[in-house]
Amino acid sequence: MAKRSAQTSGGVGSAEGASYTTRPLDASTWEPFAELVERNNGVYGGCWCIGFHSEYQRGVSDPRTLKEELVRSGRAHASLVFDEDEVAQGWCQYGSPEELGLKHHREYAKDPPPPAQWRITCIFVDKGHRGRGVARAGLEGVLAQIAAAGGGLVEAISEVTAGREAQGRFLFTATAELFEQYGFTKVRQVGKHAWIVSREIDPA
Repeated sequence: MAKRSAQTSGGVGSAEGASYTTRPLDASTWEPFAELVERNNGVYGGCWCIGFHSEYQRGVSDPRTLKEELVRSGRAHASLVFDEDEVAQGWCQYGSPEELGLKHHREYAKDPPPPAQWRITCIFVDKGHRGRGVARAGLEGVLAQIAAAGGGLVEAISEVTAGREAQGRFLFTATAELFEQYGFTKVRQVGKHAWIVSREIDPA
């Protein structure tokens, strides 16, 4: 495992010599977030990390406009990851089940797990910074933010990648193996490679 160091300032991670700081996505960090999205062509064809938001209407909502409205009104949450030059290089999105849906919802709803207070739906890393610990830093930042908000049960749906070649475009929820390294456990399979994972977070 890569050598890691940590500070506590909203969640900080480092891997393979890189050092990252995380801050909440809010009105004060909207501009670095927007620059990161624009640098990556809107993310997944113009998604702007809006697809899981309950307010989003495909074909009706303008992704960028709605995302900015939600962020500035405190209805969108994420841990935004900054490098040593204070440039945003990734994020981990989370929120309440009222704010965010989940992929594989139909299968999830057939036998829903115990109700969670929080969901992690997206982890995105700048295309030039993948494999450097940005996703880890983002996840650490989210767990710290959730703990500061009182903790609770956290769930995600992620892909198991062990023993197979997984295409990166399907890993916008990171990997189940990454979640397991942070204490999450597999709950139930809901897709060919997709699993519900969950963990209880203690309040800070």
